[in-house]
Amino acid sequence: MPIESLNQELCNGCGICFGICPEDVFRITEDKKAVSKYPEDCIACFMCEFACPKKCILVTKERAYPLPSPI
Repeated sequence: MPIESLNQELCNGCGICFGICPEDVFRITEDKKAVSKYPEDCIACFMCEFACPKKCILVTKERAYPLPSPI
């Protein structure tokens, strides 16, 4: 999966990853921590990693599913 890690100890529960993810991968738990609820939907766009103020998300360059071939 593209989301290699999400460090719960660093996460402050700001919800930026939840709001910025175009594939709706993240959720915020009751204890105000981000979780990767649907990692199989991640397209490795890196928006969450770049936007996270605590730098607790690490995304790999591998996509969960390949891009369609151009015609």
